[in-house]
Amino acid sequence: MPCVFISAVAMSSTCPGLYCGRMMVNGSAEGESVLGERTNLQKICERCTESPELYDWLYLGFMAMLPLVLHWFFIEWYSGKKSSSALLQHVTAMLECSVSAVITLLVTEPVGTLGIRSCRVQMLSDWYTMLYNPSPDYVNTLHCTQEAVYPLYTIILIYYKIACGLGKSDRFKSIYAALYFFPILTVLQAVGGGLLYYAFPYIILVLSLVTLAVYMSASEIQSFKSLVTKKKRLVVLFSHWLLHAYGIVSISRLDRLEQDLPLLALVPGPTLFYIATAKFTEPSRILSEGGSGH
Repeated sequence: MPCVFISAVAMSSTCPGLYCGRMMVNGSAEGESVLGERTNLQKICERCTESPELYDWLYLGFMAMLPLVLHWFFIEWYSGKKSSSALLQHVTAMLECSVSAVITLLVTEPVGTLGIRSCRVQMLSDWYTMLYNPSPDYVNTLHCTQEAVYPLYTIILIYYKIACGLGKSDRFKSIYAALYFFPILTVLQAVGGGLLYYAFPYIILVLSLVTLAVYMSASEIQSFKSLVTKKKRLVVLFSHWLLHAYGIVSISRLDRLEQDLPLLALVPGPTLFYIATAKFTEPSRILSEGGSGH
């Protein structure tokens, strides 16, 4: 929603509301601005010309990974023991999401490049500017707000639309499942995009830890030997380690490399802790010790 020009009566001094503004035309404040602009303190719309920060790219990466992770989950869910079929679907899903991401960047300003220009996120309300349309006379609402976090809000919706279009197929049930989870992801971004922006590093860490523990428990992995006997287990392990590292980098933002980089040494910690303590939580051992009175 771009900044819009409001009537002269309503804008005699400054635009009402937190996110309303007007465009400078020939030295005077008038006219209607376009998407990709944000109001400054003087209520004048300024073009977004900054590059996204590292945290912004990490957020975009997180939102882009969600469809891929869901694709892989449903592939494993439906494929069963058909390893050759599952591998093909895994590769196809990665290609679809990668191509969708590249196309999304190319169609976003500046068009034709893999870079984007953006407005800085300053506070949570920046994500929900439509809730801040003012009512100067307490009767009529002026719809004059804009996407203050351009393009972090709309670019995800564009990506989901392109990815959903590329993934149409009825050959595999796992791919067909995308027709269900893409609308859910779209609603999630539209409603909770701002909350996800601030919470995604912690979501990554918690979910990756929980899913790794569940997988190792279901696979009955209790030693390093049982962990390295199958290539699939190593792939799952390294994938979770990458997610751990992604979450740590997102939280620290690498503001101070000398202090933040050593935190990556914590990545294998949960796996080592699980293997070291798994033998003490073996149900059969607990039952036998309980039965013997120890």
